[in-house]
Amino acid sequence: MTYRVVQWTTGNVGRKSVHAIMANTDLELVGCFAWSPDKVGRDVGELCGIDPVGVIATDDVDALLALRPDCVVYNPMFADVDTLTSILGAGINVVTTSEFITGSRLEGDRTRIIEACERGEATIFGSEINPGFIQLFAVVTAGISDRVDRVSIVESFDTTIYASPATEIPMGFGYPIDHPGLSAVTEHGSGIFREAVQLVAQAFDAELDEILCTATYAETTEDLRLPGDWTIAAGCVAGIDVRWSGIVGGREIIEIRGVWTKGQTLRPVWSTDLGYTITVEGRPTIRSTLSFEPPPDFTAETLGDFVKLGLTITAMPAITAIPAVIAAPAGIATYNDLPLLLPRGVLAAAER
Repeated sequence: MTYRVVQWTTGNVGRKSVHAIMANTDLELVGCFAWSPDKVGRDVGELCGIDPVGVIATDDVDALLALRPDCVVYNPMFADVDTLTSILGAGINVVTTSEFITGSRLEGDRTRIIEACERGEATIFGSEINPGFIQLFAVVTAGISDRVDRVSIVESFDTTIYASPATEIPMGFGYPIDHPGLSAVTEHGSGIFREAVQLVAQAFDAELDEILCTATYAETTEDLRLPGDWTIAAGCVAGIDVRWSGIVGGREIIEIRGVWTKGQTLRPVWSTDLGYTITVEGRPTIRSTLSFEPPPDFTAETLGDFVKLGLTITAMPAITAIPAVIAAPAGIATYNDLPLLLPRGVLAAAER
């Protein structure tokens, strides 16, 4: 079966989503929403750095809904609830990499999304921009211990070459190291980690007493010029170590932590690994490390080409989930609700 898909935006993650959709034998791209006026009327392939695909980007939401696709791949960084309710209310399923897993951060807007799902008999699934598959990996890993005491997920990256100040400044990058509200900035900017903690807790059927956020910072000792025409001034944040903890009975049972650094002039000096470390403390304790390397046929002309590998692992969990989401009951679906997500249509072959 081929699933008809509309792509929503062609930003950093959206471009990789288009690449994946066009390469997947089980998916057909039938439409694309363009947020920027200068992208309207242009071929989606041109916008995404590939050959023309015969689909023209538009900002006409009604026209896209009228296509009646099976699913929308929704890739804006921040979810627009009005748009999502329009899509879901029209009976169209959504997979998204926006800051959405359970929708708990949206407070009253979550109810609007649920009502739209019920009205349109549609489903929304958020793989999350973290990317959220790492929480699923931790849950699956915990399934081979007969006692679990604590689960830790640590994401660690040097993000110097990642040109996205619009997404990193809200995390606290670039703020003066002594800014009085810095912790609050980071807590708000990394708030999707709260939903990630909730997801892991729900997998264990655990009721959390509280979820806490703490953060430490490193400053750059020299002006740091970064891609995206962005400079972090000396004395400002160029390293963030944020930790979200799920607490039961005064004990941390879940830790989701992100350690991100920029440049080589940090104070204090931090050692940054590259990838994810998942530790399930229990009987037995299991430690796994996920790292990512380019394939043998990979060619790069710019540093941005390497960044695309990271964008791929953000885009793909949502793409992979499309068949399961289409088949799921109406409402908000998480990894805990869906069956095993199978990588259909992506196996490399000599001929297509």
